[in-house]
Amino acid sequence: MTISDAQHRLLLDNLTTATLLLNADLRLEYMNPAAEMLLAVSGQRSHGQFISELFTESTEALSSLRQAVEQAHPFTKREAQLTSLTGQTITVDYAVTPILHQGQTLLLLEVHPRDRLLRITKEEAQLSKQETTKMLVRGLAHEIKNPLGGIRGAAQLLARELPEDGLRDYTNVIIEEADRLRNLVDRMLGSNKLPSLAMTNIHEVLERVCSLVEAESQGCITLVRDYDPSLPDVLIDSEQMIQAVLNIVRNAMQAISSQNELRLGRITLRSRAL
Repeated sequence: MTISDAQHRLLLDNLTTATLLLNADLRLEYMNPAAEMLLAVSGQRSHGQFISELFTESTEALSSLRQAVEQAHPFTKREAQLTSLTGQTITVDYAVTPILHQGQTLLLLEVHPRDRLLRITKEEAQLSKQETTKMLVRGLAHEIKNPLGGIRGAAQLLARELPEDGLRDYTNVIIEEADRLRNLVDRMLGSNKLPSLAMTNIHEVLERVCSLVEAESQGCITLVRDYDPSLPDVLIDSEQMIQAVLNIVRNAMQAISSQNELRLGRITLRSRAL
C-alpha cells in the first residue's frame, strides 16, 4: 500500500509530538498543530520565518542547527530552555534529524515538553521527603512515649509523699501535662482523626492555661483575667484549644523575655469584648 502526501500530512497533523520542518536557512517550512499549541504560534502565519522568530534559545543552539545542516549530523538536546514569542519559558527535549530532499538538507525537529514531567518528578521527590519525615516523626513519637510514663509515675509517687495538699497542685500539673502529651503523641502515631468536640466553658480552658503558665514562670509573669461570665459554652476540642492558647501565651512570654522585662511582665487573658 502506497501512502499519499495527503496521508503523510494527516499523520503529521495528528501527532501529539510537536514537529517542525526547517529548510537549510533555518526557516520554517511546516509545523504540526502540536507544535502550534506548544509555541503558541500559527503555523500558516509563521511559514518562512527564521527559527529565532518562533522561539529563542541560545547562540550555541543556532550554531548546532547550522552544523547539523552542513554536516547532516543528527543530535538530541535535553532540558533545553525555549522562550516563546509570548515570553513564556518552557523546558523541552528536542531531537534534530537532517533529511536530504531534492538536493537540499532539511531539518526535522521533534520537541517533547518536559515541564509536566519535571513537575511530576519534583512532586514525587517531595512526597518521598514527606514520607521520610513522617517515619522520623513516628519514631520520635515512640521514643517520647517511653519517658512520659516514667514522668507520670514519678509525679504520682511524689504527690503521695508531699505533706501539704497545696503542693500537690504542681504534681497534678505534671500528671495532666504528661497525659496531654501522651494524647498528642497518640494522634501523631495514628491516622488523622476528627477533633473530639464537646460543649466546654472557654474559661475552663483559660484557667488551665493560667495554671500551666504560673507553674512555668514561677511568679515572674502576672496574669490578668478579664472574663465575661455570661459567655455560653462552645463546641470545641478542649485539648487542642488549650494547646493553641498556651502557644499564644508562651509567645507573649518569649517576647517579654527578649526585652529583658520578664520580671515585670503582664499578660491579660480576655474573653470580654472591648
